[in-house]
Amino acid sequence: MASTPNTPRWAPYDDLTGWLRGLGITLAAAGFLAFAGAFRSERAPWPARFTYWFGLMVLGWLWGMVVSNVVFSRIGRPRSIWLRVAATALVLSIPYSAVVGLASVLAFHSNFSRPADIAALFGAVFAVSAVMIALNVLVDRHTRGATSASSMPAKFLDRLPLKLRGAEIWAVEAEDHYLRLHTSKGQDLILMRLSDAVAELEGIEGAQTHRSWWVARDGVTEAARGDGRATLTLKDGVQAPVSRTHARLLRERGWF
Repeated sequence: MASTPNTPRWAPYDDLTGWLRGLGITLAAAGFLAFAGAFRSERAPWPARFTYWFGLMVLGWLWGMVVSNVVFSRIGRPRSIWLRVAATALVLSIPYSAVVGLASVLAFHSNFSRPADIAALFGAVFAVSAVMIALNVLVDRHTRGATSASSMPAKFLDRLPLKLRGAEIWAVEAEDHYLRLHTSKGQDLILMRLSDAVAELEGIEGAQTHRSWWVARDGVTEAARGDGRATLTLKDGVQAPVSRTHARLLRERGWF
């Protein structure tokens, strides 16, 4: 049974705090399952029960990170967050059911000789995995949302032209000595360097995707990869390029 770390937009944790939070959730769940004697483990002695659950949950957490970071970074992810939860739980559970089955045989002398027993085992692994992944998603969303709400507004917002005041910033594009602002209220140009703008955009979740582009996470409706190129489609239909230099970081943060 396993969990995997996630970000609000389905990104692997890109900081130590997120990783530790995911591990903490996993250990708390392991303690609860061991104490409750879940899935008939109550018949085992306390040492065996806690070793079983903590070992499986931590190992599953590590396997969940492999699935999230490696597997889906290569084959892509479904767009719906809850479809991603189900897909990750499925990919995670297929091989991990064998690990859980072996551990159950060694610890509790379980018997999986019948197809119904194997199906029940897989169902239990899938259910616990899905719950743990969903729990990580919800906790991470709440944590990041609270952090975002309590943070200071980005200094860059003060530079918006009057007609764009109050707009959502979707992207900033460098054009010679100017910056083209892509926002929910349209576009406009301001005189500024992109490097200075990126520094002042701190407080808005986003990333530099190209030497000439910075893109806000909330401004992206679609991320596509193909023919060695990657692009991000903004809410206004504009496509922002992603250079190879920045693609790896964005992939690690779950943008693709």
